[in-house]
Parts: sequence; structure tokens; C-alpha cells
Amino acid sequence: MTDERNADGQAADGQGPDDAHVVPEGVSEATVEALGTLSAALEVLEHARGLLYGFHRLTGTADLNLGEAVEQLRKAGHTELAERIDTELVGRNVIDGRWTFQIVEDYDDNYYALAKELEQTARDQLVGGKRHLFEASMKEDRRTPGRRRHEAKPADVSD
Repeated sequence: MTDERNADGQAADGQGPDDAHVVPEGVSEATVEALGTLSAALEVLEHARGLLYGFHRLTGTADLNLGEAVEQLRKAGHTELAERIDTELVGRNVIDGRWTFQIVEDYDDNYYALAKELEQTARDQLVGGKRHLFEASMKEDRRTPGRRRHEAKPADVSD
């Protein structure tokens, strides 16, 4: 979509992104696109991390439920089965030598932290630390200037 823009690149309605989302002078579209892709990768890692924490919580909850089931089986007179579940499954490592908290810690310390650091380093070196420049540019291309609910930023909203 094309719309009217002034010499500064602002939309004809006088709105535009705030300073935190304006591409610094001399930064190419290719750089902004690459940083957008890097940011998207980090968002996927954030999602994966959330799922990993969900796995950790669900596995822990299941282990507690198994402990309750063991007690209930014992009370119901099924002591041999209860003992087997208690000794073979309750408290068992989910991966050799590891409970889920150890998996989460290893992911956080040895993968996630480096991904966050390198994404931040790329933004710091290439665009002064600015975030979501690709998305801000996309918003400017897609919004309809002057139309309600298409404002560039919250300060541009009028009642």
C-alpha cells in the first residue's frame, strides 16, 4: 500500500513511529530485514523455552500425582504394585542423570542466554539497540493514515 509521505518519511497525517522505532540514518533495508529475521528466531526460542518450562512443570506435577497414586494403591491393598511404581518411576530421571529442572537450566545457560546476548549485540552494533524496526516499518506500510485504529503510536489516539 502506498500513501502520502512528507520529506521526512512521515505519513501525511503527521503520525509515524516514535524515535525508538525509526531506522537510523545509513542503515540499509537488508540490515533491518536481517535483524527482523534474527528477532523472529529469538521469538521462536522464547516460545520453545516456554514449552520447555511447561514440560518441566507438567512432569513435576505428574511425579507428585504418581506419589499420591502410590499412597492410594497402598491404602487399597496393592502394596506390591505401589512399591514398584514408587521405586521405579517416582523421582526417576527423565533423561539419564537429569530431572527436568536440570534440562531447563542447561538450555537457559548454554543456549538461550547466548541467543539473547547475540541478538542484543547485533542490535547494539547495527542500529543502536533499537528493537522491532522491521515490524515498525511493516506497520507504517500497512496502516491507513488518518483512520481510527490505524494510529502510528498510542500518543496519536484521540477520543
